[in-house]
Amino acid sequence: MAIALITGGSRGLGRAGALALAEKGVDVVITYNTNKAAAVEVVKEIQSYGRKACALPLNTAVSHYSFPEFLVTLKEVLNSQFGKQAITYLVNNAGIGLNASFTATSIKQFDTLFDMHVKGPYFLTQTLLPIIEDGGAILNISSGLARFCFPGNSAYGMAKGAVEVMTRYLAAELGNRNIRVNTLAPGAVETDFGGGYIRDNCEVNNAIASQTALGRVGKPEDIGGVMAALLSDDCYWVNGQRIEASGGMKL
Repeated sequence: MAIALITGGSRGLGRAGALALAEKGVDVVITYNTNKAAAVEVVKEIQSYGRKACALPLNTAVSHYSFPEFLVTLKEVLNSQFGKQAITYLVNNAGIGLNASFTATSIKQFDTLFDMHVKGPYFLTQTLLPIIEDGGAILNISSGLARFCFPGNSAYGMAKGAVEVMTRYLAAELGNRNIRVNTLAPGAVETDFGGGYIRDNCEVNNAIASQTALGRVGKPEDIGGVMAALLSDDCYWVNGQRIEASGGMKL
């Protein structure tokens, strides 16, 4: 039975992906940073589909030297709760947003974004690679903001651009194990990301919808379904690619 590990799976797109995978018969391990209660609720939702699930704490923005400790914990959980020694899928999803003009972005803010979105997934994937099954898949979450520009997102967009380059290199280097690596780049989605800026601000929501071919802002389940599809064997021949799921934003 396939097992997926989704970082930042306690809310938003991570939660949507976890539920979409559970619906397709995949067991799921999610990670959370601080909100354990929300993570526990997601675990219950996954279990309601008849799948096994658990939640583990992980801060992907800290030094990669914490990742070996996480690997030890994950291996213990896989053995005790899932009866397995490896995961099939890894989704590098955890992240935060930042809306600040180029002139106002601080070094600390810049470093935080790159630590969480670039350094974290790079070294976490490196650490977990020995327990990712041959023939498995890795999905790195980017953003439409790596293609189109909204002022105030330069550092975030740059970090996600690095994620997309990382994906291509990993796909090239892991092909000898038949591990597929792709990028999923969501457009604007109604979640609590960035304080719910897109979800809760009607003016912003309507403005983005007017620039989207399908005429609305995305829902978490729109992205969750694409996550599950890209990880499945149905998309086995899709590798090293950037797939944007934005409803056609800024075409």
